[in-house]
Amino acid sequence: MSLAGDVRQFTVDAEDDGIRLDRWFKRHLPDATFNIVSRWARTGQLRVDGKRAAPGDRIEAGQIIRVPPAEPPAAPKPKVERRQLSEDEIAFVREMVIHRDAQAIVVNKPPGLATQGGTKTQTHLDGLLDGLADEGPRPKLVHRLDKDTSGVLLLARTPRSAAFFSKSFSGRTARKVYWALVVGVPEIRDGFIDLPIAKQLGTGGEKMHVDEENGLPSKTRYRLIERAGNRAAWVELQPYTGRTHQLRVHMAAIGHPIVGDGKYGGQEAFLTGAISRKLHLHARRIRIDHPDGGRVDVTAELPDHFADSIASLGFDPALGDLPLDEPKFSETPEGKRKAATAAAKARRKERRGERRSRSGR
Repeated sequence: MSLAGDVRQFTVDAEDDGIRLDRWFKRHLPDATFNIVSRWARTGQLRVDGKRAAPGDRIEAGQIIRVPPAEPPAAPKPKVERRQLSEDEIAFVREMVIHRDAQAIVVNKPPGLATQGGTKTQTHLDGLLDGLADEGPRPKLVHRLDKDTSGVLLLARTPRSAAFFSKSFSGRTARKVYWALVVGVPEIRDGFIDLPIAKQLGTGGEKMHVDEENGLPSKTRYRLIERAGNRAAWVELQPYTGRTHQLRVHMAAIGHPIVGDGKYGGQEAFLTGAISRKLHLHARRIRIDHPDGGRVDVTAELPDHFADSIASLGFDPALGDLPLDEPKFSETPEGKRKAATAAAKARRKERRGERRSRSGR
């Protein structure tokens, strides 16, 4: 090797005759990663016998490889120190626990607590999980709930269980049951909503909508539990896909927004009287295979505002837990036609409201 300033030059030995240039770097300059070598090649700094070279070029014994100056190692990323939790925060997160075993923890997340942090979110469940690490490693989130949705949330206690549960969620083998209060009463008691969902552009935030051309497949089953005349209904919801805000978008799309969901139901999502203006969507139950065999099958009690609304509407809490059977519906053309008709009706109604709003300005 000889030096020309800071530029390095190497002569190809006989034992390297015929190998690829990137292979030569792996043998002799392992600190020069493939990305670095590729960048040198793109910018013309890497040369063989004075000619520009590419990582895939074959080299011959006796050739001269021109290599740019060695790059200083990247500074290690500073370790993020987690904030020390207060005694009240530790007590708060521990009170959420409704199931614990060697592989999993299930909590009943209260409404108003975000699952993870964001730009404007400082307090969230993920930031409290050190409070559950007293008997092992820090638990890990494997799925999420919206901030204003309450109920069951599964945490993995080991890397093995995290991989196992994540595969169950991505493979759609986990069963999740939600309870919701909706405005009005669905015409079909046991229905299936198959409407694709996409992100709505230009809304200034995270908002989804039904998009039959560009949306991702989204499927929800609903079952009527009880009704309060034609005013409201208590329904069970089971998502068969996991799109953002799926349950909220689907129920609004068929003309029955979830009570308290002003984002997708507008003013019509709020009932008068003693009914809370908070979102009435609760993850009631989760059933998922356990990595050690058997299943995790846990239910979560309602938050106070939802329980008060159930009582105010005269519903019987004992009727809520329907058998977790396989869906009795079939994706018949008739079922799809009814869902599409309901969605079109809701969209026409929304457009009429927009026209009235504009004319009243």
